[in-house]
Amino acid sequence: MEYKFQRLDVYRLGLDYIDKAYAISRDLTASQRFNLGSQLERAATSIVLNIAEGSTGQSDAEQKRFLGLAVNSEP
Repeated sequence: MEYKFQRLDVYRLGLDYIDKAYAISRDLTASQRFNLGSQLERAATSIVLNIAEGSTGQSDAEQKRFLGLAVNSEP
């Protein structure tokens, strides 16, 4: 079963971003990997988890509003 958020380009890009974040994390030194690598991996994973959570049980209009708020909250 495919959920509607799985068809979003931003979700798919987020999955690619996770792969890249983990690849970068693997290349860090041991001391960097513990803090920086962990933070990078969690942040990347958070993107797709927030998109998925924000689309659960929402209408298309509600999901569009949620994604708009998420984009506007980016630093």
